[in-house]
Amino acid sequence: MKFDYKIDSGMKIETVLYLFFLSIFVTGCSSDKQSHEVLSCIDVRKNYPEKEIILTDIANVNYVHLNTDNDDYLYKGGIRCVTKNTIVVYDNFSGSVLFFSKDGNPKSRFNRKGQGPEEYTMAGRIFFDEFADDVFVLSIGNNEIVLVYSSTGEYKRKLVLPQGTYVNSLVSFDNESLFIYNSRADFKRMAQDEKDLPIGLFYAPFVRISKIDGRILDVIELYGNKISLKDGPNGPAGRTTRIIKCNEGILLCNPENDTVFLYRNDKVLIPVMCKTPLVHTMDPMVYLNNCVDEGNYQFMEIFTVRWEEGASPFPVKYLMRDKRTGEVFRQQIILPDYKGKDFFISPLQSGLDYENGFWYELDLIELKQAYEENKLSGKLKDIVATLSEEEDNNVFMLVNFE
Repeated sequence: MKFDYKIDSGMKIETVLYLFFLSIFVTGCSSDKQSHEVLSCIDVRKNYPEKEIILTDIANVNYVHLNTDNDDYLYKGGIRCVTKNTIVVYDNFSGSVLFFSKDGNPKSRFNRKGQGPEEYTMAGRIFFDEFADDVFVLSIGNNEIVLVYSSTGEYKRKLVLPQGTYVNSLVSFDNESLFIYNSRADFKRMAQDEKDLPIGLFYAPFVRISKIDGRILDVIELYGNKISLKDGPNGPAGRTTRIIKCNEGILLCNPENDTVFLYRNDKVLIPVMCKTPLVHTMDPMVYLNNCVDEGNYQFMEIFTVRWEEGASPFPVKYLMRDKRTGEVFRQQIILPDYKGKDFFISPLQSGLDYENGFWYELDLIELKQAYEENKLSGKLKDIVATLSEEEDNNVFMLVNFE
């Protein structure tokens, strides 16, 4: 799936992008009359009012401590995937993949860390297809291969991706396919059209591949200005969340073109949110890092790219939009069981592959201090009272929107 447009040699790049976005918007709206009839636009220059939201008023919140009574299920890492019945954790220290029930009890585990053809050096991305009992593991150091195991570690197959692929995100789309984002934007194009891009533009390739053999099922090329979202001239790539799962499909974000797109479950692509002003016209640059679309709200993260010595490279602003009224606010999320806790809902904090919500990790050292200061209540307080900072892991909060 590509968007083709002609470039006049005298046209400014701002005009080209405007026409590009407009053509996408018209096409998307003409094929989607039931939802997203109005493209929401966030003006990052505005000082939006603050809105207090009690999290338990808009979502179901469950606190989970993954059982560590069995030493085989101790870990130093975090959640990689949450399914309907299972929490999947990766142990960074040993390389083990651990499976827990939603109430925190161990289910199974395996370790296929190694240098062999059926092993991973270190797991980068992990997704668990619970229905098929397929565990997809992207091995760090070989981003052109996705290994597939059972939940007990039986090797099943591998998906060989196109040469030059460097997977930044790996998310399940449906029973047959995965979505990947290729962060190596200068690799040989996977689409049939091999024409050079207009000067000053680059494309962000989102690719849907088969879960069975890795073959390419669809390519979405979102164009944008060729800019650098880095935290310094030689620093790592900017903090971007290119793909997020939602009820209606997959949210694709290319911050370089200031737009979030929805690739729907029926495989139709439409724009759902944009940001103004255009990122490449701003100094310092301010970009939209996707959004979490759950319930009646969209939760956004706005980053400012600042390269001043001694200053935070990415000052961040958390916004939310009420889909019923179109109003935009600054987030003030209240967690009743954790008094005084600063909490935000953002793409970086959300589980990329959690369809109906997200997970959030609560630091146990901070929890124990809050417990001593009588800032905890309810089930969270009861859990923390039984835990030891030296022998137990952090507590996870699973948030499911109604």
